[in-house]
Amino acid sequence: MTELQSALLLRRQLAELNKNPVEGFSAGLIDDNDLYRWEVLIIGPPDTLYEGGVFKAHLTFPKDYPLRPPKMKFITEIWHPNVDKNGDVCISILHEPGEDKYGYEKPEERWLPIHTVETIMISVISMLADPNGDSPANVDAAVSNEETWHCFPCTLSTYCWTSVYTKLADTGWNWAAIKLASHSC
Repeated sequence: MTELQSALLLRRQLAELNKNPVEGFSAGLIDDNDLYRWEVLIIGPPDTLYEGGVFKAHLTFPKDYPLRPPKMKFITEIWHPNVDKNGDVCISILHEPGEDKYGYEKPEERWLPIHTVETIMISVISMLADPNGDSPANVDAAVSNEETWHCFPCTLSTYCWTSVYTKLADTGWNWAAIKLASHSC
């Protein structure tokens, strides 16, 4: 796949998403002159601890897309087992094609050139609703997630954190310290 073909495919996928928006997210270019860097806004899925939150993330596509997957990074701070502490998303669909050297993923679970921005985003929204704790990128969040489901104050704290942080993230407050101080379990 040439860089021109890759750019045309990305332009077509963006046009399709603008023409037929998909529930749960919106997408656009970070810079109108760069088809390889997208910004997405994800609405926290209903009936999850992320409900009510709006999460900004960036997708960075390789020049040989769709032969290789994009990288995805949350810009809005998020506490999730499959998002590392830098915001990088770790799910099968975004892993390079081929065999998993650790044996956690089947080749068909990993990146395939048939995937689109829409299928990626649907997978990420699904990940928010149903975290994979078997191979976490953020072990602390995975352990916390297991404990949260058994502890109502923790669940409420995480819910409040999502609600407050995603709405007021740009105020300059030290939200990480506030979250740490408010954790009661």
